[in-house]
Amino acid sequence: MKTDTQLQQDVLAELKWDPSVVAPQIGVEVKDGIVTLAGEVSSYSEKWSAERAAQRVSGVKGLVIQLEVELSQFGKRTDADIARSAENVLGWTINLPKDSVKVMVEKGWITLTGNVDWQYQKEAATTALRDLAGVCGVSDEIAIKPKLSSTVVKSDIEAALKRRAQSDAQKITVEVNGSGVTLSGTVHSWSERELARDSAWGSAGVRSVLDKITIAY
Repeated sequence: MKTDTQLQQDVLAELKWDPSVVAPQIGVEVKDGIVTLAGEVSSYSEKWSAERAAQRVSGVKGLVIQLEVELSQFGKRTDADIARSAENVLGWTINLPKDSVKVMVEKGWITLTGNVDWQYQKEAATTALRDLAGVCGVSDEIAIKPKLSSTVVKSDIEAALKRRAQSDAQKITVEVNGSGVTLSGTVHSWSERELARDSAWGSAGVRSVLDKITIAY
């Protein structure tokens, strides 16, 4: 098991290795396996990349984000300009049904609302807007239309876990209540935990996933 000092060094190295992150601007603190990222970044895309870089490091038990997006004078845009660009980008995104997602922008922060059929469509919307100039953050409030029965959702998720994570599938419990899914059990890494969450979101009609999975290194 890594010490906090080792974990801090590994996170710093991962941030430095990622070309989309300006590592010297980001401070890293670690206590009991919980990593805190603090400082300023020049775009929301860089903030997101820094979060993902920290999550890739083995031994990270949790992540606290205290990063502020500080746009340069050239990167600043009006909310109206950002909203128009966002609407155009969403209109070009082939995974999204026409007019299914609505955009609201306040002080550079985009809030998405609407209804889609699948979790991957929610992810497609947020991914499409992540690199827009002037964006300080993206809030996903898009709802998923319920489609399947609890029994079908549960069986689909369990089958996906067995296909994709054979070693840990038996250690993960899936509970379905309406359109919500609760995952519990133990895995051996953050990536396996994400795989379980992705498997749950991959079933049509799932509107929420409560992750109670623990990581045992």
